[in-house]
Amino acid sequence: MENKKAKDKVAASGVIIEAFPNALFKVKLEKEGAEILAYLSGKMRMNRIRVLIGDKIIVELDEYGGKGRIVKRI
Repeated sequence: MENKKAKDKVAASGVIIEAFPNALFKVKLEKEGAEILAYLSGKMRMNRIRVLIGDKIIVELDEYGGKGRIVKRI
């Protein structure tokens, strides 16, 4: 199996439009306009960084589509 590096991941910016339990969020991507389901990264959970509706974020997209990981709040 190949090891994926951080530089190989596709990142996109977006805005949180809905919050679900278990640190899941519905995110609207800015360029594509698509809505995806995203979860908080481990570092953001450990450091207790709050993410609220309307916040601008950076998401690493899953290569298969449909999900993403929130890595930074702008």
